[in-house]
Amino acid sequence: MVEASNPTPLPDSALGPQTNLIRKIQVTPGVFWVEVPEADLYLMCGSPPDAVKHLMRRGLIVEEEVDGVVFESGPNAVLLSDVMLQGGSFANLSEFPVLQMFYRQGMILPDHPGNTGRKPILIGTEDQVAAQLNYIYRGNYGLVSKEEIEATGIDSETAEEMMRMKLRFAFGGIRDTTEFVDTLVVGRDAEEIRNGVMVKRLDVNVYEISYRGASVRVDLNLPRHRQYESAYPLSYHEVDRGYFSVIHSGEGDGWDINRPTMSSIICFQGKLFLVDAGPNLPAIMNALGISVSEIEGIFHTHSHDDHFAGLPTLMQTDHRIRYFATPLVRAAVTKKLTAMLGVEEREFEHYFDVHDLDFDSWNKIGGMEVRPIFSPHPVETTCFYFRAMGPEGYKTYGHMADIAAFSVLESMVTDDDTAPGISEARLARTKYEYHVPTNVKKIDIGGGMIHGSALDFKDDPSDKIILAHTDREHTREEKEIGSGAPFGTVDVLIEGYQNYVWRFAFEYLQTYFGNASNDQLQMLLNNPVQTYNPESIIVREGDAHEHVHLILTGNVEWLTSEGQMSGMLSAGAFIGERSVLTERPASITVRAASFVRALRIPATLYVNFVKSNNFYDDFLDLSNAANFLQRTWLLGEAISQPVQHLIAKSQTMAYISSGDYFVVEPGNLFIVRSGKVEREVVGDKLISIGVGDFFNEENVLFDAPMTFKVRALEDTEVCMIDAAIIGEVPVARRKMFETFLLRMQASQG
Repeated sequence: MVEASNPTPLPDSALGPQTNLIRKIQVTPGVFWVEVPEADLYLMCGSPPDAVKHLMRRGLIVEEEVDGVVFESGPNAVLLSDVMLQGGSFANLSEFPVLQMFYRQGMILPDHPGNTGRKPILIGTEDQVAAQLNYIYRGNYGLVSKEEIEATGIDSETAEEMMRMKLRFAFGGIRDTTEFVDTLVVGRDAEEIRNGVMVKRLDVNVYEISYRGASVRVDLNLPRHRQYESAYPLSYHEVDRGYFSVIHSGEGDGWDINRPTMSSIICFQGKLFLVDAGPNLPAIMNALGISVSEIEGIFHTHSHDDHFAGLPTLMQTDHRIRYFATPLVRAAVTKKLTAMLGVEEREFEHYFDVHDLDFDSWNKIGGMEVRPIFSPHPVETTCFYFRAMGPEGYKTYGHMADIAAFSVLESMVTDDDTAPGISEARLARTKYEYHVPTNVKKIDIGGGMIHGSALDFKDDPSDKIILAHTDREHTREEKEIGSGAPFGTVDVLIEGYQNYVWRFAFEYLQTYFGNASNDQLQMLLNNPVQTYNPESIIVREGDAHEHVHLILTGNVEWLTSEGQMSGMLSAGAFIGERSVLTERPASITVRAASFVRALRIPATLYVNFVKSNNFYDDFLDLSNAANFLQRTWLLGEAISQPVQHLIAKSQTMAYISSGDYFVVEPGNLFIVRSGKVEREVVGDKLISIGVGDFFNEENVLFDAPMTFKVRALEDTEVCMIDAAIIGEVPVARRKMFETFLLRMQASQG
């Protein structure tokens, strides 16, 4: 019987003698480096976001020089995770590792010392290899035909022009990924990678690599409460929520080992909007004291991994975050995302509240406006201009990612309207659009064939130019053109004279206590907002609660000595309300994971408020059920109190005696409250499901109703939660899908 949990590691010594023929290094949790120099094999095992940067920081990718040519060393093969999602993140992002092999190692460059005729190798299960080939294909080209472009509402003439430009970036043709990448599918038997090096799949995400009698074992599994680590350290910042400002959350690129990739966070009237979602987004937001529940929406420029890899983080909420993009960009992003995950494109809208933007028009987002402009790039890309009205008129921010240097675009100009390239008119319009004056403009100066140049903005009339999207120091000439923007710095466009934190507090309380009068809510609001430093203990397990805390900004971590459980709570969550209402000591320890601001309500005042407004009985009725659900992995983080109570209200209980079978039908998700059951999955394999774990996730996720049976291994109590409710909670849906993938892999042995 295959257990649903991660397998118990075996020592490498049990798998064969260890010699200097083969070397294994754990780079970071979920990523290993295995090298067999004698066989010229350098294998990166695991490919989560920024895996290449981890290798660089560990000295496993270094600069070399051969015959006067400077280039990088690095992996020449990638072992993929068996599952696409782990720890709330993509587990397989091979786009940048393959690019590093092609261009920084030189494997695809003519007459380059690194070009030996060999291709990068992608190694893994059949479904993951196929998914990566499709994902790289979409990452290279985005939409791949005139018809796909027209399907987004683009007229036929413009679609033809876009395809001509795309073909020029693609050196004349759209090529299948297998033309420049080799693959190796690993099933139940050992397979040869190269020159006698063998790989064998031992269990889910567990592989053995062997060579001439020596072997090592790599386990790519992440524990449930673990995330992939950031490739660089970030200091904590306490960022003000102002009227109209730009928070600088990244000025690097996909190769910068010290900084996040180019991105920004727009703050308007205290509300936060991301511009792109690059790698390590949880670490970036946490360092800035921002929780994912505070994010109002994301403006998306394009689908390359350094602007795309953080999307799963935005699925870690109890509501759908607004997604702003042109239909052109959204289509490219959706096709790439669903290619990776192996799901239908409509699944995208289960996680995001889609808002399409019109090209070249000012689209109103409340009191803020945004104008997307087309930017020539290998995949569908828009730059954004944002503006808002202030005492001195409009103030404007331009976010220019990604752009191409004018010299590159000029070399693409052709008079032949059937040949790959661009017209003089497109070149002129692009130059004009890039040079629209703004108060602050952040530009891509990454150079090369697909990125921008600072020199193109030497005469830009904007008040302030910020240089970004590079991994190197700025030259003297560049420094005369533009400024830097270290992580966490802020450009204020319109000064704010309100404290928006109090508005957050009022909105949260109004959501929780909708039937309470305004004067009653004001009574709760008339209490101090306290700032907690990162890693400060807010509440200690076993202590009496003197206050109820309402988190207004930032993240907190909760831990309990019982079962060593833990989780994260974000803005909008209460701390201590159940313990206060039941007059019990704190059942968990709560620590600030970032800078945190919280409304501190005296316990006696909170109890009086709840009782006098007739919330007390309902809260007590739901408290026990909600408390159990909060301690599960599925619902233990990012779930606000109203959503918790909605889920708790929908649940019913079922009891299964030891040895009995229970028929599971569509309509509910089942969470084991006590006991243990087993169920059969594909291939006649059995998995055991214990306390806090769940089953029937496939009937929640997919429109293919099925019935099956589970058998109680002991007397068991299960919670049945309405599928229509739990299926609309993005963080729960994402975790159900992650578990479904893991169980399917476990069933394949």
